[in-house]
Amino acid sequence: MYSIKEAFYSLQGEGAHAGRPALFCRFTGCNLWSGLEKTRAKSECQFCDTDFIGTDGQHGGKFNTAEQLRSHIDALWPENQGHKYVVFTGGEPALQLDTELIAEMKRHGYTIAIETNGTMALPQGIDWICVSPKTAKPLIVTKGDELKLVYPQSHISPELFETLDFSHFYLQPMDQSHLTADQIPLMDTQQATLHYCLSHPRWRLSLQTHKMLNID
Repeated sequence: MYSIKEAFYSLQGEGAHAGRPALFCRFTGCNLWSGLEKTRAKSECQFCDTDFIGTDGQHGGKFNTAEQLRSHIDALWPENQGHKYVVFTGGEPALQLDTELIAEMKRHGYTIAIETNGTMALPQGIDWICVSPKTAKPLIVTKGDELKLVYPQSHISPELFETLDFSHFYLQPMDQSHLTADQIPLMDTQQATLHYCLSHPRWRLSLQTHKMLNID
C-alpha cells in the first residue's frame, strides 16, 4: 500500500536539476515531524514548509500495488514524450519507496530521483540521490549525487557534511514565509546563504525558482 499526498508534473525548481521537467510524487508521512503545527516546536525538523498529511492533495490517493501507482502518475506525463523523470519526495519518501515501485517505474522508462532527509536506508536502483539534512543525528545516507542543506539551521552547520561522498553541494536559503518570530528567529536567509557560499566555495547557491515563478 502506497499513500500519496499529491502527484503533479512541473519543472524541478531547485538544485542541480533546476529547470528540468519532472513528475513529482509526494508520499505522506515523515520520521522527523508529524506535520501538525502543535508538534512543530518539539520536532527534529521545525522549519518544514510542506504539507504531507493525508491523501487529499492534487492526484493524491492510496494505491495497493506499484503498478497501480505507476499507472496513476504515469498518466500525468506528456503523451508520447520520452526523457521520463520522476522525483519521489515527501515528507520522507524512504518510509514508502521500495524496490517494487522502482522496478515498475524503470520498466516504463523512468529515471528515478529521490529527495530524502538521509536518516533512513534507501532501496537499490535510484538514479539520483539528493539528501537534505534536517537533524544533528548522523546520516544513514552518506553518499549520493547531491547534498542540499537548507541554511541556516541552528543545530547543524555546513562543515559537518563537506567530507561526505556527494558530487554536488548546495546551500538553500530557508523559506520563513510560513513561520512566526516565536518559532524561529526571522532573518535575511538569502543574504546569509549568499555570504556563506562566497566565503566557502565548496558550496553552491540553490534557489527555489518554482516559488519565484509561481509554479508547483
